Amino acid sequence: MNLKVGIIGLPNVGKSTLFKALTRQKVDISNYPFCTIDPNTGIVKVPDNRLLKIAEVIKPEKVTPSVIEFVDIAGLVKNAHKGEGLGNQFLSYVREVNAICEVVRIFSDEKVSHVEGNPDPKRDIEIIKTELIMKDLETIENHLIKLKKQSRAGDKNAEKSAQILEKMRETLNDGTMLNDIEIGESKELIKELGLLTAKPMIYVFNADKSALNIEKKSSPNTIYLNLQLECEMSDLNDEEKEELGLPHSKLPELIKMCYKALGLITFFSIAKGKETRAWPIKKGTFVPQAGGIIHSDFEEKFIKAEVINWEKLIQSGSWNNAREKGLIRIEGKNYIVQDGDVIEFKI
Repeated sequence: MNLKVGIIGLPNVGKSTLFKALTRQKVDISNYPFCTIDPNTGIVKVPDNRLLKIAEVIKPEKVTPSVIEFVDIAGLVKNAHKGEGLGNQFLSYVREVNAICEVVRIFSDEKVSHVEGNPDPKRDIEIIKTELIMKDLETIENHLIKLKKQSRAGDKNAEKSAQILEKMRETLNDGTMLNDIEIGESKELIKELGLLTAKPMIYVFNADKSALNIEKKSSPNTIYLNLQLECEMSDLNDEEKEELGLPHSKLPELIKMCYKALGLITFFSIAKGKETRAWPIKKGTFVPQAGGIIHSDFEEKFIKAEVINWEKLIQSGSWNNAREKGLIRIEGKNYIVQDGDVIEFKI
């Protein structure tokens, strides 16, 4: 499963600093708008202590975590939907990601320019929100023209799709993002059109030390980080950070937040003891489809699966011990995979 999170925000808010801290890649973080033009991309491991504990029991040749691809996208400005700044180029990159991580600047620093003159988190969030909504309205209007022509020609499916899009248009015109409502039957149309406001949003408030002490508001998809400090700490090992008296990084918390926002759970495979691996799947996935993520044969030729919760496996001390104790269950094609399942597929 290819997981992409796009890092967006106004110019000079800390997008590339966050990207560098996450990926440890060298990127341009200069103090001028649009220093990022072509997106930087980097793969980041999803922290999961369960994988390491399973590996201690299985003792595989290889341990492979789940990963997320982060994409550092150029800064967005007011009226981007009309072509301002990098405009439509920026918005096309957003369409390709599964979730959006918006960096919002809180810190004040005269040496770091702000495209709107000064940081104002509420205003800056509203600018980004407006641009995403305006682009979705443009996409919907263009598609409605096509659907209405098909509807007049007697296409009942086109008529129904047009009705769904008109409801979405009303929602957007009211200033509401599609990710704030129950999408239900709209899911397929949203996927087809790549609507931006339907994507999960994570907000990273980039604060310096003084702002971190003041800001206390939080929500499930909101995190406050000192990105400059996180970037500096990313080049240090644990011993060096301890010697300097630095705090623990909050980046693992952000990565897990992105994972959760995508509606993902994790199951583990052990490949007959050769490789212990974490696999991301959507909550509610049946076991044959979970196997298909590993290899198409596991779905097409699925017979059964041996399943055990990761904690029970750890307590047993080994796969064979768990089998002898009758803790490994045999599950068929109607079994829904649970977070933390360790699975061996039988074909």
